[in-house]
Amino acid sequence: MDLLQTPIEYLKGIGPNRATLLKEELGIKTYQDLLHFFPNRYIDRTTFHSINQLPRNTSEVQIKGTIISHKIIPQAKGKRLSATFYDGTSTIELVWFRGYKWIQESLKTNTAYIVFGRLNWYGSKASIAHPELTLETEYKQSNLGAFHPVYPSTEKLVNKGISQRVMKQSMEHLFRQVHQEFHETLPDFIRNDLKLISRKEATIQIHFPANQNQLTRAQFRLKFEELFYIQMQLLQKNRLQKQKVKGYVFEKVGSYFNEYYSNHIPFKLTHAQQRVVREIRNDMGTGKQMNRLLQGDVGSGKTMVALLSMLIGLDNGFQACLMAPTEILAQQHYQSLKENLKGMDLNLSLLTGSTKTAQRKEIHEALESGSLHVLIGTHALIEDKVRFKNLGIAIIDEQHRFGVAQRAKLWRKNNLPPHILVMTATPIPRTLAMSVYGDLDISVIDELPPGRKSIKTVLRSDSNRLQVFKFIKEEIKLGKQIYIVYPLIQESEKMDYKDLMDGYESLAREFPLPEYKISIVHGQMKPKDKDYEMQRFVEGKTQLMVATTVIEVGVNVPNASVMIIESAERFGLSQLHQLRGRVGRGNDQSYCILMSGVKKSKEASTRLQTMVQTNDGFEIAEVDLKLRGPGDLMGTQQSGVLQLKIADLIKDQEILKTARNYAKKLISEDPELDKIEHRNVRITYSKITRHKNIWNYIS
Repeated sequence: MDLLQTPIEYLKGIGPNRATLLKEELGIKTYQDLLHFFPNRYIDRTTFHSINQLPRNTSEVQIKGTIISHKIIPQAKGKRLSATFYDGTSTIELVWFRGYKWIQESLKTNTAYIVFGRLNWYGSKASIAHPELTLETEYKQSNLGAFHPVYPSTEKLVNKGISQRVMKQSMEHLFRQVHQEFHETLPDFIRNDLKLISRKEATIQIHFPANQNQLTRAQFRLKFEELFYIQMQLLQKNRLQKQKVKGYVFEKVGSYFNEYYSNHIPFKLTHAQQRVVREIRNDMGTGKQMNRLLQGDVGSGKTMVALLSMLIGLDNGFQACLMAPTEILAQQHYQSLKENLKGMDLNLSLLTGSTKTAQRKEIHEALESGSLHVLIGTHALIEDKVRFKNLGIAIIDEQHRFGVAQRAKLWRKNNLPPHILVMTATPIPRTLAMSVYGDLDISVIDELPPGRKSIKTVLRSDSNRLQVFKFIKEEIKLGKQIYIVYPLIQESEKMDYKDLMDGYESLAREFPLPEYKISIVHGQMKPKDKDYEMQRFVEGKTQLMVATTVIEVGVNVPNASVMIIESAERFGLSQLHQLRGRVGRGNDQSYCILMSGVKKSKEASTRLQTMVQTNDGFEIAEVDLKLRGPGDLMGTQQSGVLQLKIADLIKDQEILKTARNYAKKLISEDPELDKIEHRNVRITYSKITRHKNIWNYIS
């Protein structure tokens, strides 16, 4: 049996009870799990303090001396063990509130100890609760270096006596047992290029660093390795998918595309749009199924790229579909495509939950006969009854709103899966895209159409409210429309509703009928009432739209020129950016006014200042990643891939880029990892893919 797969209970000093606790609290089941349970910080243990010169704070200190007495003292709840420790200059009290019976039995008076722990001050008297005690003779024999590891722990573990000292001793016992079990996992050319220390040396130094330089080298080596193997998996998945999953070959760009491009296109494509259309066109001509993520900021022209991609499909005798997450968005895509393709001999239909039965029947028949060229809709598109004659390309808008299973249903509509283009207006930082969507090809539209004016963003407080109202009235006089959005905090719908209704009442007083008309949308309304109110605003029948729920991503009202966000400090950065993107759809100047309370956290201030300083979604996403971390940014479904042991996607972006470049180089030179010099990568990679865990492969 592989020694590293030995259950943890067989390690000296652990046993069945501690093993159960380590498994429940930290997920440590085997020797291997413990080996890859890395410290989260280190303490410099080279410095000793004198008791009479201890710092007047709660820092961690180390002192050398002897226990001169100890006793158990009754107190209001239970008892405590108190020991008097003397170092030749003065005394300090050492205190234990838990496990004091067996601790008292092991204490030796007038014997040299090293004490380490956090200071507590009560007036001029210092004490240390639950100190780490080591006999000076043991301390000198220990192979621990100057930097002592501190491992993540839980209250339950500490209460049950699994202290930092126990963790360190267990780690020492483990290294004595497994020191023969380390095998190199990276090829020589990478180790030489990057001057990496060996796998064995890195693992020893991460737990017991000799000095800061060795610790830094160990961290770099292990971070690189973790990110390298994640990238290997993603890039291999992409490569194998392209090999295995055949796709339709779109050989030509024909009359539909050329006719639209020459006679109907409403504006000149930006360079970024042209580049992305070329990438998509190349993909669809290879005979492999396209799986491409199209990222572009709000208003960058993703829908135009989608339309041109669909026309290439139609030119090759295939049908196309576009799936959106909500009815109002599907409706909007339908209207926009219909308008764009006016005068061309093409048949388009819209299919949503509210499509009438008779109409559905017509759509189903036209799809199966092939007379329907493009179908736009919501989840209704993936129902079993919906069958295409030959679906060649499927566009999915705002992909994070659809699960993987829902996307897969589109695949099964044909003999061969259609080409898939996934669009998102939520900019994803490059490092995150490399790690979460690393198996998709990524296209980015990183420029806005010419003439599109940048949205002016300002921060205002309650004291400026009357000036803000005056500004709104001036914009309405110019024929413009206004959004006013209130935050939605799930836990307290009543509170949100109250905020909204209070706001609505003060607006109704300030903007009275019949001169002004206000739409209102909130979470307690029926979907059809919400749609009715949204539609009134879209058609320009109301000038102000007051809402708690986030105005749907992608809802397009070119005439809306002002977005007012109330209590803006309560919104996340990406939400603020998405909301701001609801305006600025026309050619006139648009504005975003962030209304904020005086009291706000440092993080909230950073978010608001970022919004004022930049309109660049990718820059905003980078700040958001730093503030929130990758798990929060991706949501729970996709953060699993990011549960990293030692690397950090925010701090280690350069290591990630380096790791991806080396993984690409290796796969392009030796995709099957057959070469003798890549043998250790092949062995490691096959173990990872078998165990589904980067750190489960070391034997």
